[in-house]
Amino acid sequence: MAHLWEKSYPAGISWGETLPAPVPVESLLESAAAQWGDKPAIDFYDRKLSFRELHQLAARAAKGFQALGVGPGVHVGLHLPNTPHYAVCFFAVLMAGGRVVNFSPLAAPRELKYQLADSDARIMVTLGLPVLYPQVAALKGSAGLETVVVCSLEDFLPAPAVRAVFGPPAERVGGPGREIDFAELVANDGAWRRRPHGPLDEEVAVLQYTGGTTGDPKGAMLTHANFCAVVSARNRWVGAALQQGADKTLVVLPLFHIFGLSFILLLSIATGSEMVMHIRFDADRVLQDIARKKITIFAGVPTMYTALVNHPAIGKTDLSSLSVCASGGAPLPVEVLNRFKELTGLTPSEGYGLTETAPLGTMQVMGGTPRAGTVGLPAPHTIIEVVDIETGMTLLPPGEKGEICVRGPSVMKGYWKKPEATAEAFRGGRFHTGDIGFIDRDGYVTLVDRKKDMILSGGFNVFPRNIEEAIYEHPGVAEVTVIGVPDAYRGQSAKAFVALKPGAAEFSLEELKRFLADKLAKYEMPTELEFRPTLPKTPVGKLSKKELIAEELAKRGAAGA
Repeated sequence: MAHLWEKSYPAGISWGETLPAPVPVESLLESAAAQWGDKPAIDFYDRKLSFRELHQLAARAAKGFQALGVGPGVHVGLHLPNTPHYAVCFFAVLMAGGRVVNFSPLAAPRELKYQLADSDARIMVTLGLPVLYPQVAALKGSAGLETVVVCSLEDFLPAPAVRAVFGPPAERVGGPGREIDFAELVANDGAWRRRPHGPLDEEVAVLQYTGGTTGDPKGAMLTHANFCAVVSARNRWVGAALQQGADKTLVVLPLFHIFGLSFILLLSIATGSEMVMHIRFDADRVLQDIARKKITIFAGVPTMYTALVNHPAIGKTDLSSLSVCASGGAPLPVEVLNRFKELTGLTPSEGYGLTETAPLGTMQVMGGTPRAGTVGLPAPHTIIEVVDIETGMTLLPPGEKGEICVRGPSVMKGYWKKPEATAEAFRGGRFHTGDIGFIDRDGYVTLVDRKKDMILSGGFNVFPRNIEEAIYEHPGVAEVTVIGVPDAYRGQSAKAFVALKPGAAEFSLEELKRFLADKLAKYEMPTELEFRPTLPKTPVGKLSKKELIAEELAKRGAAGA
């Protein structure tokens, strides 16, 4: 494929003439095992797996999945935090010929149930902890779920340590469907049957769910070619900063999220980087491991950087091993970026992308000074265009604000089982992001606003409509409007404005959170609640947010917030 970009880039930036031919995603691990077989691939709380061991485990899991019926067109859900099981099962499902469906362990039960039914996943893999296993076990026998594979941290860590930190495992339940342990899944000789691939730009590897531009859950169909394009572009962009087979990447971004999947797991496998894997973000442990294990690559969301720069031990921690730092998911506050640069000498590289672009879009120039206020340049083989907001069809000149659109080899095939939404997203032959911004004459992209009401909270996409729908279920609520408000830690958080039914009593924010506990994920929970006798409306009677947003901005501006 010839190069796609159509912009004039600053002098010295060149990507080459062609995009390498795609390969099946699972072959990345096979190649890594051949090239770096004895080198550690994963360090999970000091339990290390070499690339060869990781590949062997994936081969055994692939045979186990095939025995469960996994093959072309079969969807397998991964409901896992950051553990070695995720890497093993991700590659194993693809080796078996199936497709991966990523499920967030943070999702509320209703979201989990919806996604399971929509995705047609027949098999789910989860962790046997009380906070995770019961959610999946409750769905056995419904929505087509036939089998649950239950993983244990004791598969990789000593039992006393696991019990001391996480307590006893979840009690297993009976009922319909089948359950097997991860240990049983991999109890074979690893002689899996290779499946022929179709065209890699058409063959779906992953269904990754996103609210997209409307807030309705949709499965982005990401192909093998999409992921290969991301790995190729990232390698070409940061190649000079990477040490093939010598880097250590700290894995605190969730691998079930597209940022962690593409830019951490796949890039680490492709470059032979050792993944120092944490099951969750803990600032103490992050600082300890950067110093103790000589981490060279760190990627996180702004809330992680905020926690680190404000940590009392950061000034006494040796961070000199770091060579590449990246931030994504939401804009990184300038004061946090500057503070991190003061402490480490490194400027976190920010970029822009979406689930639907796997999530490649723009990148800052490695080794250079980021252009303030921008999210960088269009990535290799990627075209970023700006169209008018009204019709979405007229291309706008440099400097003019409009809706950002993306074309290129990392853009998804479409939305699973949603042809109308796919057609709408790709009208005019380009993917419409729903974000508002502009491109300057040098090709740098600046984000200005969001076309829809999406809130970016701690790197997660939060959709006010989802929160409003859940709050409307409260028996005392007549009307509700949710907006995003500034949050020093998360970037943004949700504030709910509520008008009560006649005679209904007010309730506290904590009471509301308890009511929403089974309806919303933790990161979706409102952090503020305000009651109003009536809520603003448009002339045609629709609830209006703009007055509330203006009030909040004025109030916080007056208070110096």
